[in-house]
Amino acid sequence: MIRRIDDYIDVVGAKTISSIFKKARKLYKKRICNVNATFLGGGVAEILGRLVPMMNEVGMIAEWRTIHGSPAYFDVTKKFHNGLQGGEIDLTDLKKNLYLDINQEFARFTDINYDCMIVHDPQPLPLIKFYKKMQPWIWRCHIDISEPNKELWNFLEKYMVWYDIIIVSSEKYKKKDLPVEQRIIPPAIDPLSLKNMELSQKDILKYIKKAGVPTDKPILAQVSRMDPWKDPEGVLEVYNIVREKVDCRLLYCYNLATDDPQGMEIYTKIRKKAQKWVEKGDVIFVVGNNDVLVNAIQRFATVIIQKSTKEGFGLVVAEALWKGKPVVGGNVGGIPQQIKDGETGFLVDPHDYNECADRVVKLFKNPKLSREMGAKAKEHVRDNFLTTRLLSDYLDLIYDVFK
Repeated sequence: MIRRIDDYIDVVGAKTISSIFKKARKLYKKRICNVNATFLGGGVAEILGRLVPMMNEVGMIAEWRTIHGSPAYFDVTKKFHNGLQGGEIDLTDLKKNLYLDINQEFARFTDINYDCMIVHDPQPLPLIKFYKKMQPWIWRCHIDISEPNKELWNFLEKYMVWYDIIIVSSEKYKKKDLPVEQRIIPPAIDPLSLKNMELSQKDILKYIKKAGVPTDKPILAQVSRMDPWKDPEGVLEVYNIVREKVDCRLLYCYNLATDDPQGMEIYTKIRKKAQKWVEKGDVIFVVGNNDVLVNAIQRFATVIIQKSTKEGFGLVVAEALWKGKPVVGGNVGGIPQQIKDGETGFLVDPHDYNECADRVVKLFKNPKLSREMGAKAKEHVRDNFLTTRLLSDYLDLIYDVFK
């Protein structure tokens, strides 16, 4: 069933929906184009998959394009992604030229006949250079750029300055020396999507059993891409400490985004390291390529962990909180915007495995505390991180660029 904006009234109230329609009056028939790297896998694709239809529903003409890149291009942009989050990168001329050539080639066969362009993340950032700029351009950066690799930043900054506005997820990502207006718009989840809608206990168990997940022990789950910044290896170390105090299982619900060639390499490494527990059935890997399955896993898990060492925002945290699950999350990036420490979950030093394990054990052993935190967590997400708020923020943003 196709979701419509008025379907969200029961979730956020009629006043919120009415406000959205009032804001949209100023933008009727404005042509908006979003460009990103992939239509499948990762938070950006999920956001656009709902945001673009909603923009059309309120009277704009919104479209979504994905850049056509080669495997070599995505290998380079993954290195750029890591470099912007502070990782090391050998920034050769070959990498720069490949990056620019793919963007230029995309521009040659993609007509830009829109009133406003919204470009997401570093992959299509230089597109703006290859068009005659005749409309407002917005760069939406979803990753943690608080401490980027300096050489890479200097290279990419030359393209950032072409933009009218840059959007980031947190105050800590703003750059004082970047002479472009910067705004904060946190991401959001769709509460009515297959991944976040309510599920009956019968349906939860159906999907859990179908995925081959035993139900006789409590579950510690991480739901995320196989990415070094999500620290799946560190999660395994935490589990090794937790299992000495609680007889439980660790479940990796992972997915491999089409623009992330590093994912399979990391999966293979973690799987090999966890092999002795895999053979015992105590560490389980489930491919999260089914949104209802991911939903069921987040609802069935006893504790959700997101021990990222870098995190632009981390929509999986909001997803779990929306399902009434307290989350043990790394005190980095956008996670502290979502977790109120000691109220909706626990914030931990992602490098302190003992601290992290202690909080996980505390939730395992205190079901009442877990339920109380979970109830507060859901309301926190309702007030701050639902897609209706995101749409409202984008309406304000697009209106402002036409002033």
